[in-house]
Amino acid sequence: MNAPVSLAPPPVTLDDIRAAAARIQGSIVRTPTLKSITLSNMTGAEVWLKFENLQFTAAYKERGALNKLLLMPEAARAKGVIAASAGNHAQGLAYHGKRLGVPVTIVMPRPTPTVKVMQTQGHGATVVLHGETFDAAYAHARELEAERDLTFVHPFDDAEIIAGQGTIALEMLEDAPDLDTLAIPIGGGGLLSGVGTAAKALKPDMDIVGVQAELYPSMYALLGGHDLPSEGDTLAEGIAVKYPGMLTREIVRSIASEIVLVAERHLEKSVALLLQIEKTVVEGAGAAGFAALLAHPERFVGRKVGIVLCGGNIDTRLLANVLLRDLARSGRLARLRIILQDRPGTLYHVARVFDEQAVNILELSHQRIFTNLPAKGLSLDVECETRDREHLDRLVRALTDNGYEVSLVELG
Repeated sequence: MNAPVSLAPPPVTLDDIRAAAARIQGSIVRTPTLKSITLSNMTGAEVWLKFENLQFTAAYKERGALNKLLLMPEAARAKGVIAASAGNHAQGLAYHGKRLGVPVTIVMPRPTPTVKVMQTQGHGATVVLHGETFDAAYAHARELEAERDLTFVHPFDDAEIIAGQGTIALEMLEDAPDLDTLAIPIGGGGLLSGVGTAAKALKPDMDIVGVQAELYPSMYALLGGHDLPSEGDTLAEGIAVKYPGMLTREIVRSIASEIVLVAERHLEKSVALLLQIEKTVVEGAGAAGFAALLAHPERFVGRKVGIVLCGGNIDTRLLANVLLRDLARSGRLARLRIILQDRPGTLYHVARVFDEQAVNILELSHQRIFTNLPAKGLSLDVECETRDREHLDRLVRALTDNGYEVSLVELG
């Protein structure tokens, strides 16, 4: 008879997560989980949103950071903590470190936007700029950890951090106990590890779906045995992680039903819809969960889906670009390229067609020199505002019927 196999205890348990919830209660925002009727009707799923973008630092990362700080011995807290981060982990750790009187040092890459440096400093942290990449900043943070006898706080590959993030699931299932599916963004895997562990313990049949940006499919590639690059300028920089955690990869492997990828256009659409419909600002990573429903509707239709809006820290200029690009994709903003003959009255006759179709002209641009048209020809770009795609199509037909050669300048 074979000896029984000894199974190692899981690194994070429901009891750990419940203890974390009691520990951090009152120091973080107990954010709401609300059903979105409009997004549900749009997707065919019952969509429930967990508004973690309403935390003080506008991201869920506070939960894990605070749990970690509270579990540290007093002597270690007095010496201080250090982390490498240019995002929400830095701000969450800095904010709660200041509250608790724990000195916080954050190492950031030199190219980190000034606004992120200032926000982190504003929460009381000492910011050290080092290296051109996150990897260089991370290596330097580990050097300073040893030199200064500080405690390094990893953004995701730490059981106490994971337990703190898992408190989200306790609140979600308290507010929406009938959820049967969770769509959770994955960068390093800390959020899914915590939330998935708690959800599976409370509801073993819970369907846990991880979501990654197509440009950074690191966990998807690792667990699926794919050879895929993780690089590019993604809107979801909060989950743009090249190397999943050693601890989190095993937890994700054991609890996730699957990992799906979402394209940049789905992330942009998700950010825009959440602002337009729910009147809430989310960053690209925070929009990834709902982006999965847009990219893979058949996977979620008929399901009761919980989505964590895990962060709301998005640059205002970037947000404006995302919204304008969404208007363009929906046909409400358009740029038409019209080929004309360079003669008096031509612009007037073109404008008359726009007037007849009740289309608002926003901007005009002539091109006579840098074109391969004949010398008497010109290219006219017209940026305009329409009600919807059907209205835009009517305008293009009207211009064509009036003898103009028209093309639509499309977005990528």
